[in-house]
Amino acid sequence: MSSPGTTSEAVTDVRMWNRMLTLHAHVETRLATALQRRHGLGLSEYRALVFLDEAPDNELRMQDLAAKVGLNQSSVTRLVSRLNVADLTYRDLCPDDKRGVYTVLTPAGRTRYQQARATYDTTLTEALAEAEADDPALTAILAAGRLAG
Repeated sequence: MSSPGTTSEAVTDVRMWNRMLTLHAHVETRLATALQRRHGLGLSEYRALVFLDEAPDNELRMQDLAAKVGLNQSSVTRLVSRLNVADLTYRDLCPDDKRGVYTVLTPAGRTRYQQARATYDTTLTEALAEAEADDPALTAILAAGRLAG
């Protein structure tokens, strides 16, 4: 009986996962650089604007925004503070729960998001193509992801 992690399936899974991690790092670096250079936005700031733009009434409770962006409460508070200072969002108290705080997208925030979206989309496509060219084994992984999307 083989021990966990030594089967050929486990080895294959580890290799696949490492490829995905490398792909993720490559794409995230390219996206972050392009958004910062062209739009003065960090990747987390851009993603916050995306989720706010998609949300009903363009607002999310802070804890919901934190969960969507993948940040802890302290980090999302700093993120939202930067967005507020840039006039891309503002804070609003929850009418039902005075302790609850919403982050609301401003018209300037919507405009900045719409301007940055084309850069994000183009850079994502280019970064995936580069990664696939560097590692043809990613072709099947990317094809499966595109079919599921």
